[in-house]
Amino acid sequence: MKHEITASAIALAILTAPVSAENLRVMGQPVATGLIQKNVEQPFFENFATETGLEGFTADYQPVDVTGIKDTEQLRILKDGLFDIVSLRLSQVSRDEPTILGLDLVGLNPDYATGRTTVAEFAPIVDARLQERFNTKLLGVWPFGPQVLFCEPEIDSLADLTGLKVRVYDQNLAEFVSLVGGTPVPIGFPEVQQSLARGVIDCAITGPSSANSAGWPEVSSYTMPIAFQLAMNGYGINLDTWKKLTPDQQAKLQAGFDKLSEQIWTYSEELFTDAVRCNTGEEPCETGTSYNLTLVEPSAADMELVGTAVPNVSFPAWKEVCDVSNPGCSAAWMDSVGTARGL
Repeated sequence: MKHEITASAIALAILTAPVSAENLRVMGQPVATGLIQKNVEQPFFENFATETGLEGFTADYQPVDVTGIKDTEQLRILKDGLFDIVSLRLSQVSRDEPTILGLDLVGLNPDYATGRTTVAEFAPIVDARLQERFNTKLLGVWPFGPQVLFCEPEIDSLADLTGLKVRVYDQNLAEFVSLVGGTPVPIGFPEVQQSLARGVIDCAITGPSSANSAGWPEVSSYTMPIAFQLAMNGYGINLDTWKKLTPDQQAKLQAGFDKLSEQIWTYSEELFTDAVRCNTGEEPCETGTSYNLTLVEPSAADMELVGTAVPNVSFPAWKEVCDVSNPGCSAAWMDSVGTARGL
């Protein structure tokens, strides 16, 4: 009850704060997610005028887990103008707009290069949908990185997930976990470490760097570095705020976010390779805490299973949901991403 009152009070204070084109209200990634938020995103907004070239502009930056507002509400927050810019947790807001999941279906982006291509092909379609339905312009899309498996019980392959409770963060991933015999459990990132410690879940999926920052290796024993998804995130700006800017200001703002997104793409890849070493006790470990998880190399069968997920599981499941809320959603995906992949 106390938390609810605090969250409401914070939201009310933000809502009633004076709105100024020069002072932009920004919701960021959770502090708990680690180094991308700490070392790249927050410094960008703290030095907003310098990073964008917009003299006189400032950003009132608040990580989402500081605001008391749920990350699942981010699109509604943007639509209503409660914040001007939001670092969108795309999987978490996809229940409000399933079109978003087309950027990162399970098995679609096995590596960074493929992920970049997917974003180039489908982000414009997501942007158009967000502008139409949520009064939001998409300023950029970037990945936390390959989402891999952490488990406390011993595993040798994906087949060993049968009967285990696995933390997932979106419906598409839940469908895949069900396919391999696991029980998908949707849990917010900040609650995962404690849930693993208490045995509420047996396994969980996230990026190795985020897991390291949040202490997951303290409460798990095995990790399998197989990329289910790239965990795409993005930046959105309220369209009313965007339209208040002059064309020159819009160009500078977009250029600033293009640079920020590119910086995160590069940093994310660096973090991934280092974090896998850190989590399994290998050297060098430069960006995290060294742990001693057992590294489970994915088998050829595991790789093939994830590789065939798009046509067999993730696209059919997503198509059914997306076309209900956004008719033509899957056709637009097939005409862009699907055609490029030869599906």
